[in-house]
Amino acid sequence: MKKINEIFYSLQGEGHNTGTPAVFIRFSGCNLQCSFCDTDHTYGTQMSDEQIIAEVKRYPQAQLIVLTGGEPSLFIDSAFITVLKHATGATIAIETNGTNPLPPEIDWVTLSPKTGIPGGDNAPLAINECNELKVVYVGQPLEQYFSIKASHYYLQPCASGNIVNDRLNTKATIDAVLADPRWTLSLQTHKLLGIR
Repeated sequence: MKKINEIFYSLQGEGHNTGTPAVFIRFSGCNLQCSFCDTDHTYGTQMSDEQIIAEVKRYPQAQLIVLTGGEPSLFIDSAFITVLKHATGATIAIETNGTNPLPPEIDWVTLSPKTGIPGGDNAPLAINECNELKVVYVGQPLEQYFSIKASHYYLQPCASGNIVNDRLNTKATIDAVLADPRWTLSLQTHKLLGIR
């Protein structure tokens, strides 16, 4: 059984696959305590693998499934990924803080390390290679992240919910990207569009 916060169909709002239709499996629970987390970890429904797959199959048009959270690596293994892939034929992506090893069957890894962020330094990274690195920017030093091998490096302003602070941090993030073009700006476009 896995604790699931929600399963829904929408557009990927962040990073390399922005705009791509996807089914999101949002797990409830994390080993870190980041203040800006947008998942309510107190809420969740215990679901079997069969129930999760049945819910995902309600959206057969989706060619991308995103495992997110919380921290999905706490709940998945090779057997689950293999069954999910066979049942759907979809590409399986994960959004992870990188503090746990991942099953090799995952097709796309978005690593969002929380080093240098209050509440996020509780565990060391267990992976140092990914398809895309997506750093939530709160003003922390950025050079540390280039020790991680990635095909794409994204810098995303942290959304705190405070309009004034968020505007200032967005400007600081843009300035950081302009100062170091190894980064590409990532925005939470789903929030801008008013979708999940």
